[in-house]
Amino acid sequence: MMDENNTLSDNSDIEDSSNPELRGYLSKWTNYIHGWQDRFIVLKDSTLSYYKSELESNLGCRGALCLKKAKVKPHEFDDCRFDVSVNDCVWYLRAQNPEEKQQWIDVLESFKVVESGYGTSSDSSSNGGGLRRHGSVTSLQSTGSHGRTSRRLAEKIAELDTYTELLSKQASQLQNYFDKCVTACPQINDDAADAIDAVQLADSVDIKQYAEEVRATSASFRATCDATVLAVQNCTDLLKRREKQARQAEELYMALKNQLAEARLASKPGPDHEEGPHSTLPDDEFYDAVETGFDKMEEERCARVAPPVEVTRDEVELPPPSIDNRLTVHSLWPEIDRISTEQLQAAFEGVGGQIGWQLFAEEGDMRMYRREVEVDGMVMDPLKAMHKVRGVSAREMCHYFFNPQYRYEWETTLETMNIVEAISSDAIVFHQTFKRIWPASQRDALFWSHVRAAPQHTYVVTNHSTTNDEYPSNTGACIRLFVTVCLACRTQWPAGETPSRDNISTSIAYCSTVNPGGWAPAGVLRAVYKREYPKFLKRFTNYVVEQCRGKPLVM
Repeated sequence: MMDENNTLSDNSDIEDSSNPELRGYLSKWTNYIHGWQDRFIVLKDSTLSYYKSELESNLGCRGALCLKKAKVKPHEFDDCRFDVSVNDCVWYLRAQNPEEKQQWIDVLESFKVVESGYGTSSDSSSNGGGLRRHGSVTSLQSTGSHGRTSRRLAEKIAELDTYTELLSKQASQLQNYFDKCVTACPQINDDAADAIDAVQLADSVDIKQYAEEVRATSASFRATCDATVLAVQNCTDLLKRREKQARQAEELYMALKNQLAEARLASKPGPDHEEGPHSTLPDDEFYDAVETGFDKMEEERCARVAPPVEVTRDEVELPPPSIDNRLTVHSLWPEIDRISTEQLQAAFEGVGGQIGWQLFAEEGDMRMYRREVEVDGMVMDPLKAMHKVRGVSAREMCHYFFNPQYRYEWETTLETMNIVEAISSDAIVFHQTFKRIWPASQRDALFWSHVRAAPQHTYVVTNHSTTNDEYPSNTGACIRLFVTVCLACRTQWPAGETPSRDNISTSIAYCSTVNPGGWAPAGVLRAVYKREYPKFLKRFTNYVVEQCRGKPLVM
């Protein structure tokens, strides 16, 4: 189905109706710094060209591929992506939907030249395609069965030369004998009445002395003819075998050539440098790419225009001071209650002693700790951040962390968020997908989120992964994250004073354990969270301070 971005030309001046013209916008992979960019693609006269935009299409293309030698390959996992390659040059292209992708592939395939095994087309000879010289094929396997076949064929040809010489000599001897017979009977003519009496002729004194020699020569002549015929048959068989081996050698050559081309492509930075133990991307480049992705997200967040700050706020949206009764009858309640209680207890525990927390970042009132843990080669380091914010209450802090309507404003990595189930006013099940940061695969998470009050003016939000049949894990392009996150906040103010924006301070304990769901370099992950976690916590707390500025304090 066509849309306004793709156009098939049906002009009458197109010679071959099976090779129509096609043009439209596709996403094209540029490099790991800029990732996917929209480009205007034009297919015309067996040439695929691209331009930065349609407006620039009359200024000359930025690149072109000849489709007669091109390979068009749909991506294995991405339903919207396909690759077009000619030798070492590859264009990674992505359509808006699978139907548009298939439309492009069908038209591109119509331009390809189907080459025979021996490259008989003129296009093959001009572009180096196919194998046309059997000598080069033979050299592929100078040893082994192909070499043995060549040697045996040479031996048989030498035998035929010998047999030819023998046959010539034996035929000459027989001819001499026949000449003597004719000389002995000069009166014989072609009349039937004058037929030669062979017995009488052989018994004549002049001819009898040659009889034994003739018999031996005849026997040798017969044997030489039999050997010649057998040698010719052997040569025919060897030639057939050599032809088969030549084809096998050509197939091997083409297979090795394709493997070499794939290896060359794999060594180039592209969108398929996926994370994994066998990733060809070095750790430093992996980190540079991830860091660039985060910087780009931060730039986009800073460029967004901040919404006007409301002067009033509905207290109903704030976390309730007690557990909602609807939650206590839900099937998830036992798990929610147990994990939330455990996380709250662990949040304000000390970081000394035998627990093994290591301080890895410090800035002002913020302290970031970690414990290095790897499971099956995947980094699953528990993280703990201690921070203090003034002028904001624990209830307000947890309100902005829990409530989904604010999440896009402070969570820069979020791409989509769906409320799977609104259990109660204090518990929601979320499904979130996160922006892909190349070369890491895209992630998603399915978790319940619960906010509750606790003694000593404390509020806590706990997020923990769960399951749902309507949101199965690892079925699409995303890898499922498994998370346990706790934001515990406790507000304090001087004894004997009434709490206000000016005298309250809120201690924050942020604990996080994340199973990334897939492999990524351990050093890269630790470098990333050392860089990003402090920025995240500072960004979120600053966001809450700005949102609460000028609003009534809610404890």
